[in-house]
Amino acid sequence: MSTTRLEAFSDGVVAILITIMVLELRPPSATSFVALRAVLPTFLSYVLSFVFLAIYWNNHHHMLHLTSRVTGGILWANIHLLFWLSLVPFVTAWVGENHTAAAPTALYGIVLVCAAFAYTILQRTIIAGQGAHSRLARAIGRDRKGKLSLALYLTAIPLAFVRPAIADLLYATVALIWLVPDQRIEHALADHGERSLGEHTHA
Repeated sequence: MSTTRLEAFSDGVVAILITIMVLELRPPSATSFVALRAVLPTFLSYVLSFVFLAIYWNNHHHMLHLTSRVTGGILWANIHLLFWLSLVPFVTAWVGENHTAAAPTALYGIVLVCAAFAYTILQRTIIAGQGAHSRLARAIGRDRKGKLSLALYLTAIPLAFVRPAIADLLYATVALIWLVPDQRIEHALADHGERSLGEHTHA
């Protein structure tokens, strides 16, 4: 099975999740700009979650381009990832309405760390099917960014019960780390494209 159908399905799910989140942005009843202050926490939580979903979509897209075929294990690992991502609108809404509360902030981090673990499982499932010397395995390497992200999540979750604002800052830090597409995979895609062009030229 090719990656086309898997990628199309995943793209559709992410698009729906973003739509659900934006529908949670309720305009204030008043007509002054001052009234927007009341919805600012909800808007900021939406922006952060939008960035996270965009990051997952971007890196997921690049990863599948380094995947030669889709197995049953990859399908289930992908569904597992989408399950955790599907909870992002729920925790986003809860945090937006209770931005200074510990439990919503901690649960937000729990969903993010579970999504990160699910992405890692998908990544390793693909590598297991393609071999330790596959293009994806070489591109991922030691995955320092992934390990750092998990460490920041696991630090932020207990801190949410001490100072939710610090936890929010750590979540935002992870988003900033991944805001730029994974250069390792982009380089692998570029190298593969150059080789494919060379093979086509000499054919």
